Amino acid sequence: MKRLFLNRNAILVFAVLMGLFIGEHASTVKFLTFPILALTMMFSMTGISFAQLKKTEMVYKPIFTGIFLNYIIFSAILIPLAYFLMPTKELFFGFVVIAATPPGVAIIPFTFILGGNVVYAIISLIGAFLGSIVMAPILVKLFANSSGIQSIDLFWMMIQLVVIPLVLSRFLLWNPIKPFIEKVRGKVVDWGFAFLIFIAVGINRHVFFSSPLLLIKIASILIITIFGLGHITHLIAKKIKVDAQTRIPMIMLVGIKSSGFSVFTALTLFGKEAAIPSAVMAVVVLSYLIFLSIKSKVL
Repeated sequence: MKRLFLNRNAILVFAVLMGLFIGEHASTVKFLTFPILALTMMFSMTGISFAQLKKTEMVYKPIFTGIFLNYIIFSAILIPLAYFLMPTKELFFGFVVIAATPPGVAIIPFTFILGGNVVYAIISLIGAFLGSIVMAPILVKLFANSSGIQSIDLFWMMIQLVVIPLVLSRFLLWNPIKPFIEKVRGKVVDWGFAFLIFIAVGINRHVFFSSPLLLIKIASILIITIFGLGHITHLIAKKIKVDAQTRIPMIMLVGIKSSGFSVFTALTLFGKEAAIPSAVMAVVVLSYLIFLSIKSKVL
């Protein structure tokens, strides 16, 4: 049981199941979403080392590649599909939030697990996170402007949820406490995101039980975008002679978003219905990471 509750995949599956079965209690703890996300982001960012920027001459290329793949390419596929297939504007706005969300920090450990270029993954992730400060307000302004959301409000939210946790995470790397932080970091991040996924599933549990067609539509959009773009990126990168180790973080950067971040942002900006795509995305991203792990072992 202990090993099961320390396993990332099991924890996220557990969060989804709890949201489905005892989700009526989610609304009572919804007020904790901001502090939990801020804490989770802070711990997760301790894995991002700015020292890596000094170890390579090719800094700008992976930074702009991370921004290009995670925002431009991802949005170009996701947003049109959501626009034509989603029945309500709130659900569409939920997909806009996903497009505006920075990449998932799981990209770094999974790059290591899959034998990829970890330095490239770190630099690309830093670029995409910093890029979110600008890209998120732009995307929301372009595609959800009618909702009355002000770009400056979203910009401030990105400062609170990206910049401030990133700065505070440097203090967690202080030598006297660094060994303890490294020991518990993974579990804090896993359970933090699990809590946010529980909230998103729980407050929308009626949809999971009463609207299977809607869930199929949402899942289909995300599967096409995440799995499809990952495969196409792999093929194109291979065609233009990108080495195999660098292709690994690239196929994740183009499709893996921070589920916890998108859940909180969608809830805050557009309400609980807008968080449904983010809740489904957590399951699809988890499936994709498992798929990549199995694929790497087979190959």
